[in-house]
Amino acid sequence: MRLRWSIASLAVAVMVSAAMVIPCLAPAGEVPAVSSYKALAPIRHGNLEVFPVVAASSHDTQNFLTLDEGLRSGDVIVSESGNISPLIRPRNRNIVPPPRIGASAQVNQLVLVNNSKRPLLLLAGEIVTGGKQDRVIGKDRLVPAESDPIDLSVFCVEPGRWTGAKMSFSGGGIGAGMAQPGVRAKAMADKDQAQVWSEVRSAQARVEALASSPQAAGVIAGTTSYAKVMENDEVKQKVDAVAAPMQRDYQSLIKQLRDRNAVGVVVAVNGEIIWADVFASTNLLEKYWPKLVRSYAAEAYVSRARDKQVNVKAAQQFLEELEGRHETVETEPGLYRHTEISGDGFRAFELTSLLPKTGFDLHVAKMAE
Repeated sequence: MRLRWSIASLAVAVMVSAAMVIPCLAPAGEVPAVSSYKALAPIRHGNLEVFPVVAASSHDTQNFLTLDEGLRSGDVIVSESGNISPLIRPRNRNIVPPPRIGASAQVNQLVLVNNSKRPLLLLAGEIVTGGKQDRVIGKDRLVPAESDPIDLSVFCVEPGRWTGAKMSFSGGGIGAGMAQPGVRAKAMADKDQAQVWSEVRSAQARVEALASSPQAAGVIAGTTSYAKVMENDEVKQKVDAVAAPMQRDYQSLIKQLRDRNAVGVVVAVNGEIIWADVFASTNLLEKYWPKLVRSYAAEAYVSRARDKQVNVKAAQQFLEELEGRHETVETEPGLYRHTEISGDGFRAFELTSLLPKTGFDLHVAKMAE
């Protein structure tokens, strides 16, 4: 029987149990066809348009654990990489020694352990709050069930703090579970901390400019935390004004389209397609939809509205164009394959499960450039 890892054991063990990721370059044009995806008529609210995507088939994803589920249950533990403590495996699986933040913690590094008996799915753009800074996950990946501690590549989304505001990590507040597409893009495509910080500051400045009063603007300007900006009462209210009806309408539509395998969305803001998120099943889409729709709404909120709309044909074309100039593939054998496709005017990312009885794409994200 495997014993649960404690936070105290993470930093020591991660040095000897880091995942083997094998990078390679693959020729373009060898991606799975996406003609089985179909975009439907959009749901619109203000300058935000969301096109539901249905698929010809769906996959069984019940066994996959999400970050929110793992953090809520305590089966997933996230720690600063600088936590230095002896490797202790407690006899009582319900007792987890308190974490200790060490001086060697690093901005772009956290340590994660999955104590669950289910593989953990992580999406690029998911925010973990706590520790010395709030961070955003840099790329999609799978963490095996009952894993050894792994080095979790992240980007800071709180450029002004480097102290332990709180010792534990969480999945972020209701408004910060998923970074908006502009921030996600900097982490996923640019892979550059300075670019992520720049986008966070830009988003904060736009939110501050939209504040209804100098007092509200001052409160927003008084924090460097992306999560806290998005959790500000005024910002939450305005984002909710867009996200809430979108969430209700699409959740209702998902139920209606369950037999047609509703699996994702194409997103347009200000009459321009900016993003697509497509999952392996309706079940996964339903789990991520509440935080995804808020991220789309946040992007729409900080963007200047235009009197322009996108048609279904354009959304369908965005789904189908995945043949790029080149691909970069990273593989952890027997666990997952991560493919980045660079094309004319877009970047796409595919996470494929290689676990037994799978072999399908768990998540495909595509951004316009």
